[in-house]
Amino acid sequence: MRHNGSMNARAAITPRPSIAITRSERKRQTREALLEAALELLEDRSFGSLSLREVARSAGIVPTGFYRHFDGMEELGLALVDESFRTLRQMIRSARAGRQDTTNAIRASVAILVRHVHEHRLHFRFIARERSSGVPALRRAIHNEIRLFSSELAIDLARMPFLGDWSSEDLHMVSGLLVDTMVSTAEAILDAAPDDPAAEREIVRMAEKRLLLIALGVPRWRPSTAASGGERGERRADGPS
Repeated sequence: MRHNGSMNARAAITPRPSIAITRSERKRQTREALLEAALELLEDRSFGSLSLREVARSAGIVPTGFYRHFDGMEELGLALVDESFRTLRQMIRSARAGRQDTTNAIRASVAILVRHVHEHRLHFRFIARERSSGVPALRRAIHNEIRLFSSELAIDLARMPFLGDWSSEDLHMVSGLLVDTMVSTAEAILDAAPDDPAAEREIVRMAEKRLLLIALGVPRWRPSTAASGGERGERRADGPS
């Protein structure tokens, strides 16, 4: 009897963690299914045109089940922004990890960008569409994320010895140019015909040229010109006399 009692006690205790894990995992999978369903539906349309019902139906759940994971469509959209930029953060970290000369660093950065666009095409398509003409809350979130990238890059630039005397404004200006070039390159890749490798090679070539032009201009820029501006600033930006 004591043996049966201890067995019953173990049976009463052990299933509880298992059930909790199963429920947690099921909830995570359902949430991911909703995000994935929304991304797939957004491949050729804007987020504002999506309805809660069609996202739920595409994910294989009833509409009421949607509210167990998101308060509404706007929260789902913000979660998509966060998930999409997670892939971008990985890309930026990969691009900044290497220690190479300027030309090779530029080529490596563009190659990483191209690979990430192809691997996460739906995420990039979502960001590209919503950042310019999407739901206001999503547009603001995307712009904030892009500004955050630019600020992080400016901090990296400030650590370079030859940029130690640059103002914060100038560092953010250069980082903004770099980020804008990468964003426009990603959008160009998305818009290029998938069966036209020559078009993609041209996009890559132009991206490398733009980044190299920025890199070549950095050593010739004099930080003091930012405060003076105008004609005097333009003359001094040509380099030391």
